Amino acid sequence: MRRVGRSSGRGASLWITRARGPPARHDGVMSDHTSARPRPRAFWADIRFLLGILLVVVSVVGVWLVVAAARQTVPVFAAARTLVPGDTVGSDDLRVVDVALGQLEDAYATPATLEPGSIATRTITAGELVPRGAVGAAESARTTRVVVHSATEIPAAVAPGSTVEVWAAPQLERGTFDAPRILVPTATVVSVTSDESMMGSAGPAVELVIGRADVPDTLAAISGGASLSIVPTAAAGR
Repeated sequence: MRRVGRSSGRGASLWITRARGPPARHDGVMSDHTSARPRPRAFWADIRFLLGILLVVVSVVGVWLVVAAARQTVPVFAAARTLVPGDTVGSDDLRVVDVALGQLEDAYATPATLEPGSIATRTITAGELVPRGAVGAAESARTTRVVVHSATEIPAAVAPGSTVEVWAAPQLERGTFDAPRILVPTATVVSVTSDESMMGSAGPAVELVIGRADVPDTLAAISGGASLSIVPTAAAGR
């Protein structure tokens, strides 16, 4: 605002004043002469970024190691035929297969660990990988083989490698027998031979692997004319 006036004294003088206008509004915008300072980056944000990269690298390496381990195979033995306790384990009874076993590699027999002259200490079915505990030295055998004639028909489930029980009914007199009882609780079938062409045959001949502790009673039952029967167990059909 502009004002013009005269003094009351002699000699007029002209004075001009400029009224102050309203103060300039400040909208919170910094002036052109003031530059905004960037906020420093937090240290923990950099650490989080580095940890994220590290986790990605670890994940990639882990996946690569798993895939590489899965591709590594070792040669181990598999049974070429069913082996029963006491069978001598030779080259014709085994075949070499390459399998990925990982940490279980030491649990199976390999060409480097199988000793010559080893025997099967338990039944090993055809195609099964041979565990190291299923073969051993012949001197450690605690079983033997006997042949018995079954007075009854052999069930179809009974085959080489089957686990069976041997029941015996002692002969009281000719043609008369006592109540049957279990003679051998666990035996392994080696073979079953049935000759139907012979009249009066004593029944199918079954070769069995039995424990040495069962040999005396078994031989006594055979020589005493006991009626013997082969009964499959629950594991016979497996």
